[in-house]
This record gives sequence, C-alpha cells and structure tokens, in this order.
Amino acid sequence: MKVFETFRSFEDFMGYVFLQKERKAYSKELKFAFYICRMISIVVGTNRKQSVSGQVAQYYKTILDSKHEGDSQIVDLADLPSDFLDNALYEHNGKNKIFNGVRDKVQSSDKLVFIVPEYNGSFPGVLKAFLDGLKYPEGLRHKKSALVGISSGPQGGVLAMSHLTDIFNYLGMHVLALKPKLAGIEKNFDGRQITNDLYNQMLQEQVEQLIKF
Repeated sequence: MKVFETFRSFEDFMGYVFLQKERKAYSKELKFAFYICRMISIVVGTNRKQSVSGQVAQYYKTILDSKHEGDSQIVDLADLPSDFLDNALYEHNGKNKIFNGVRDKVQSSDKLVFIVPEYNGSFPGVLKAFLDGLKYPEGLRHKKSALVGISSGPQGGVLAMSHLTDIFNYLGMHVLALKPKLAGIEKNFDGRQITNDLYNQMLQEQVEQLIKF
C-alpha cells in the first residue's frame, strides 16, 4: 500500500491514522490500515502440538470476539518451522519465510494476548527464541499486551508471567496489570471451555480492560 511508504516509522503512521479517524477524513486505504491496526492477536506460548494452551487460546478468542469490534486471530507457535533456531535468528534474521509469516502476524497487531504455560518454573524456551527473532527495537515497542498463565500445579504460571513481563518491559511493550492465573488447568478446563467461575470472571474482566487499554 502506497500510504505506508509516506511515513518514516510505524509510530508516525499510527498517529496519522488516528488523526484522520478523528477528522473522519480518511481514504479506503486508511480505513483498511486502521482496521488491521485494531487486530488483537492471541499468541499460544508453546510449540507443543494440540496443546492445552492452544485450546485455551480458542476459548479466549470466543470471549474476545463477543466484546471486541475489531478482528482477532490466534498465532500458534506450533506453526513455527522446527529448524528456525538454525535459519531464522541472528545472522539469518529475516531469511526464513515461514518464520517471517508468524512474526509478521505478531508485529502487525495492535494488541497481543499471550497464553503462557508454566514449564519448569518459567515460560517455554521456544517463546523466548521466537521473541529473539522479532525485529528490534520496533517489533513490540509501544504495543499493549495481556498475559494469561496456565499450569497443572497450584501457581497458575505466576513465575512464568513475571519473567515474561520483565522481558516485555525491556522491549518497551505495555503489559496489562490483570494477569489471570489458571492453576490446576486440567481440573478447570474441559477442552472447550473454562469451568471455574472465578477464572471466567477474571478472563472476562481482562478482555474488557484490554479493549480499553
């Protein structure tokens, strides 16, 4: 789109889009640009196939879609190429088309939700490797995000979300304070929906806060 080529940075472009929206004086290109900039992506924080995290992401999307006027999508790290550590990071950054496709979905989103499973007291290493493959510093800078922790044990991913929040703060991404901790996930999720009333209340509140964030 030619309209993107006019601006020196994504931040300049976003400022222009919202200014024109307020004036109600934007073209079809800007309408489309504003639409995609309202995209909320839900990132499944593991590359495990058919993961519980992926199922929770699907459930979260149903809540989000019932409240959000824009679009949403799920970005599953299971779609990353298995060899991306060898050919998508560091000196190979930007050279792996499959990795780039997943990365672009995240980087083009306005807001992000991370479903964060607890692996060995933290978040999965594949998520850190994926974050290392994003463009720096503009990849996540000034974006807004929300975290949902899940675990089989009693902590609900609290340490995982704490570690991840530190990284997002360093990268310049704003993190919503409300972080639901879905502990004992196997007892509170039937594969399609959360069965715990308190968990559902927290997810509903988080979605509402994220939309206003």
